[in-house]
Amino acid sequence: MRTIPHWINGAPVEGGSDTIDVLDPATDQPVATVPMADAATVDAAIAAAANAFDSWAATALSKRAQVLYRFRELLLANRSELAAMITEEHGKTLDDAAGEISRAADSVELACGGPALARGGTSLQTGPNIDTKSVLHPLGVCVGITPFNFPAMMGMMMVSVALAAGNTFVWKPSEQDPGVCLRIAELFREAGLPDGVLNVVHGRQDTVEQLIDSPDTEAVSFVGSSKVAHIVYSRAAAAGKRVQAFGGAKNHMIVMPDADLDVVADQLTSACFGAAGQRCMAISVAVVVGDTAEPLLEKLVGRARQVRLGAGDAPDTEVGPVINRQSQQRIQAAVKEAVAAGARAVVDRSAEVVPGHEGGYFIGPTVLADVDVSSPAYQEELFGPVLVVMRVDSLNDGLALIANHRYGNGASIFTRDGAAANEFERRASAGMVGINVAIPVPVAAYAVQGWKDSAYGDTGLNNASWSFYTRPKYVTSRWDSVAGTDFGFRPN
Repeated sequence: MRTIPHWINGAPVEGGSDTIDVLDPATDQPVATVPMADAATVDAAIAAAANAFDSWAATALSKRAQVLYRFRELLLANRSELAAMITEEHGKTLDDAAGEISRAADSVELACGGPALARGGTSLQTGPNIDTKSVLHPLGVCVGITPFNFPAMMGMMMVSVALAAGNTFVWKPSEQDPGVCLRIAELFREAGLPDGVLNVVHGRQDTVEQLIDSPDTEAVSFVGSSKVAHIVYSRAAAAGKRVQAFGGAKNHMIVMPDADLDVVADQLTSACFGAAGQRCMAISVAVVVGDTAEPLLEKLVGRARQVRLGAGDAPDTEVGPVINRQSQQRIQAAVKEAVAAGARAVVDRSAEVVPGHEGGYFIGPTVLADVDVSSPAYQEELFGPVLVVMRVDSLNDGLALIANHRYGNGASIFTRDGAAANEFERRASAGMVGINVAIPVPVAAYAVQGWKDSAYGDTGLNNASWSFYTRPKYVTSRWDSVAGTDFGFRPN
């Protein structure tokens, strides 16, 4: 069985005596082992990044961009291999995993524009013969802590801009599917990235705490649950670090009475059940305005029952397993609890077993109606293929549901009414909003960022990261000679 080592200073490292198995979620069988870093290994990764910083920061912007251009081509050229690694360790379908690599490449392509995007500005004559300018400096050693659900894409949203801006990086991926992250580090080296600029360490909570607490790290980016995001944000901020931490979601889709229900049913089926619901932008609540809830439920029943469960590498699979046994059992328990509390299970495939993969962590598409707003099935992020269908009388009532929920990652509306769409766009309390788009993740030229308990910190990923991974310096200059003293504090 293969081992997935750390990557420090441009080479694999077997640091740490404690190892865990990486399991195939479709079979519950180990496919690799991964070492958990000890303190010395974490220190070595930070030291490698710190030692590489001055040289990398002094590298011309265009040369940094050239490395990123070469890496992007390697990323796409190896898309099939990388997708297969994700599928084996995560469980998502090969097609979905390949789409993740393409999205990761989009983030790298954005970073290739560093020479144009990582720039300051100049104002002439801010005073008599005085000019003022701003310049952007890299921070130093940056830390990225990424989740299991998008092991490649989330890493590239952080790493790409951080490196383009002149920082060095220590990446701590999820220990549940870390293989693709190591392969990405190898491809970066093949693209010409100097040793030490990107390092990968595997570990648990103690590794994260050491990375945050180190006096040699300057910034921390995190994606995971809101509970952990808040802890990371608080600890990093207390340590004086720049920090952005992205948490959970409960994304609502409002369905207006004029919406095409066939289109809505198709979009909900894809947006809720795709990737087994393990997307932070998955739709998990459908809010139906008016009297079309039952007709929509009828359409959802047929679609939910037809979704094909199976191993992610099987050609006919549409939905693979969830990431681990704990997630499977937690989601099943939430469905049972909701039904016991009075919810109606319109479709319940939560306990379905896939023939030939009886040990896999499968959860079939499940649709719940008549769920009370106090139910954990509505309030909590289940992170599984479970759709809650709510009924409201008006758009205003639907917007109130979104406003009163603790999460504010994404929200969508399906309608043919421009006035309703405009009102939703203006009032929806979420960071990413879709109009007739179920999963409104913006292109890389914009930002990925939620509101409320979905995000801690005031910057997002992708294009918004330029302000996170650089700090400004303001320079006021004058070159003509000025004689005489003046003890007043006057405008320029």
